[in-house]
This record gives sequence, C-alpha cells and structure tokens, in this order.
Amino acid sequence: MEKLKLEIAALSQNVTQAQSYAVVMREIDGMRRLPIIIGIPEAQAIAVALEGVSTTRPLTHDLFKNFCTEFDIKVTEIVINDLIEGVFHSKLICEQNGNVLSIDSRTSDALALSVRFDCPIYTYEFILDRAGIIFETDQEETGSATVPNKPAKSNKPSKATNYKAHNLKKLNALLEDAIKAEDYEAAARLRDEIESREK
Repeated sequence: MEKLKLEIAALSQNVTQAQSYAVVMREIDGMRRLPIIIGIPEAQAIAVALEGVSTTRPLTHDLFKNFCTEFDIKVTEIVINDLIEGVFHSKLICEQNGNVLSIDSRTSDALALSVRFDCPIYTYEFILDRAGIIFETDQEETGSATVPNKPAKSNKPSKATNYKAHNLKKLNALLEDAIKAEDYEAAARLRDEIESREK
C-alpha cells in the first residue's frame, strides 16, 4: 500500500471540545488536511519541540528520545496506519543495528516524537479518504480557510505580555517561571524577546 507524506500544518485549541487541541496534518503532494484531536499535555509536548523551547528537566518524549539515543535506536518514520471508531492508530518505525522494528503508538505521542527525531510522517489513502478535508489553494491564500500555514499560537493572554518593560535579568526569571509552570507559549515569547536583545 502506497504511503502518503504529511507534515504538521497547525496546532491550535479545539473550539468544539474543551481541554483538547487539534493538530492539523497537511498532505505534502495534495490539498487535503487531516485534523487530529489530542490532549493538552500532548499538544504542549509538540509545541515545545516545534518552538525549540528548552526545559530544565526532560519531558517524557525527551526522555524517550534520550533513551533511544543511548541505545542507538533511531525513529526513522511515523505511520498513521489506521482509523478505528474515530481514533487514529500509529506506528513508530525504528532502526537499531540494521534491524527495523515497528512499535504501536498513540498518534499524539508519535507526532511529538516525529518533531524530536525530525523524521517523516506518513499515512494511507484510505485514511485521508475517510477523515481528510480538502482545502483549495486559493482558500488558504485569501484567508478563508480555518487552517493556518504554520503552527498557530494560542490566543490565551500571557500573565506578562509587556516584556519590553523588563530588563534581561527579569526576563530570564520569567522564562524560568514559565517553564516550571509548563506555560510553553509564554516561554517561547520570552525566549524570543531575550534572543532579540542579545543580538
């Protein structure tokens, strides 16, 4: 069965289901989008890796990657391989010393790992046929589509949005607080502000 390549197009709060997010996958050589509902912790895990935010201690998916690295295991690709009663199922395709292994995974975890291992994501035609949504190219250009071209940040206001009023010492303290509180969106904004001042 031919595999179709996907990429993460957007990560945004799900307006229809409380306490959940939608990660929208884009078909590389087509116009279909595949929305997948995930929980808040998994959304944070994906956002942290997409934004390149460093944490003081490894998160679960970082721990898994570190473990794999220590034992010379590489996740080479993610395959969203089934859709059963509205739930996406995925496999991690791993390689160790020339041996290829397939490991069952929740799709949200597989996506969080794909960002960390920088590996491709695939699915099959029957899944896109059943759950995919077609977006016309001109819809995206005119803004009438609801899927942004790159991962969207939450509209939730941060506790401290006027970062320009703070010195670098205060910004670094706020960054540590945001990471401890697992507010990774605020952490990403603080990191950007710090980096822009240090240039």
